[in-house]
Amino acid sequence: MSIDLKNKLSMKIIREKLTLDELKEMAANTFGDLVKAVVDVDREILAIDAELHSDLEALLLENGSGQNSLWGINLYPEMRGNGFIEFDSIINMRPSQDNRSRGVEDAEIREKIAAIIEKIISHDISA
Repeated sequence: MSIDLKNKLSMKIIREKLTLDELKEMAANTFGDLVKAVVDVDREILAIDAELHSDLEALLLENGSGQNSLWGINLYPEMRGNGFIEFDSIINMRPSQDNRSRGVEDAEIREKIAAIIEKIISHDISA
């Protein structure tokens, strides 16, 4: 049995706050335990709720983001601490930026992503 995610997903750009309950609802409506997101580390916004990180990346590019500022992540709303954010997406593979894996290899960028997520999602992800 396959899930028709196109009817359940509603990509959006988040500039302000998102509640943990909203994030949990997005996860429940799609993958069950995770929500895909793309963070713009320069504009400090994120696109969220799509089947593919590349769709979220395209949404941000269409709305003024620069390619070098975008990083794909997965959010696990039931997790805390290091398990809440997973730095894993095919869009992160950028040899031109010395990022040769699906992860985010630069610790400074990972810290910035975590700070943006903690600011936007209204709960303490460090617990």
